[in-house]
Amino acid sequence: MSISIAYLGPPGTYAEAAALAYVRTLASEAVSQSLLCPYPSIAQTLKSLAQGETQLAVVPVENLIEGSVVTTLDMLWQLDKLQIQQALVLPIRHALLSRASTIEAIQTVYSHPQALAQCQGWLERFLPSVQLIPTNSTTEALQYLDKDYTAGAITSQRAAQLYKIPVLASAITDYPDNCTRFWVMGLQPSPGGSYTSLAFSVPANVPGALVKPLQVFASREINLSRIESRPTKRSLGEYLFFIDLEADASQSSIQATLSELAPHTEILKIFGSYSVVTVSSSDVLET
Repeated sequence: MSISIAYLGPPGTYAEAAALAYVRTLASEAVSQSLLCPYPSIAQTLKSLAQGETQLAVVPVENLIEGSVVTTLDMLWQLDKLQIQQALVLPIRHALLSRASTIEAIQTVYSHPQALAQCQGWLERFLPSVQLIPTNSTTEALQYLDKDYTAGAITSQRAAQLYKIPVLASAITDYPDNCTRFWVMGLQPSPGGSYTSLAFSVPANVPGALVKPLQVFASREINLSRIESRPTKRSLGEYLFFIDLEADASQSSIQATLSELAPHTEILKIFGSYSVVTVSSSDVLET
C-alpha cells in the first residue's frame, strides 16, 4: 500500500530530508512504499493533509537558533483533526550555492527567512553588503541562480547534488549544533509516546488567566518542556498558548490532568502523544 506524504518543497529541502528519514528509518513497511508530494508553503502542506489530498505531512515546528515556526503553530490551531504521529530532530547544515566564480562576486542571496536568520552572523562577516531576499523554501531559491551569476542561495548540500550547483561555502550556519524539530502529522489518532502537545485559549484576558492552567500541571508535578504564545487574531492582547508535556496522554493521571485543565480554558486542543527521534547527519546526507 502506498502512502502519500506532503512536505515543503521543491525537492532538496530539509523538510524533504525529514520525510525521507521518516520513511527510511522510522516508518512501517507500508509507509516505505510512499509517495512524497511537495507543496509550495507550510500552510498548503498542512491543508493538503486536512483536505484528504495526502495521508501524512512533514512540517518544521522549531529551530535551535530561530525558535518556533509560527506558521506551523497557527495552521495546527486552525485546522481540526490533525494529530502528531512522530517528532524528528534533524541536523541543519547550510551551504552557500552559486554559479559565481567567487564569493566576492555575489550581490544577492536568496533563501527561506529561517535559513537567512540562521546564517546571519556568517553573512554579516563575509557578505555584509549583499541584498537578502526571502523565498518560500530553501530550494525555491535555486531558480534564480541559472540566470544571475551574481546571486547565491542558502540551502542544503543535498540540494547542491540534486540540482548540480556549485557550493561556494559550506558549514555557514552560525551554530554548529543547529537542528530543527519536525512533526509528522496525520489524521489518525496519535500512536502515543513520551511527549504530548496541546494548545488552549483562556476565557478572558484577566489577571491569573494563565496561572490557573499552569498550576494544574505544577500541582501534579508534570514537566512542561515548552510553552509558546501566539495571538488569537481576534483582539489585540489575546493569546493562544502552545504547550509540550513530558508525558503520554493515554496515562490515567494525564487524562485526569487534562480534565482538570479544561474548565480553566476557553478552547482546549490535544494534538497527540508521540516519540521524538534524532536523525543522524549521515542519514540526512544519504537521502
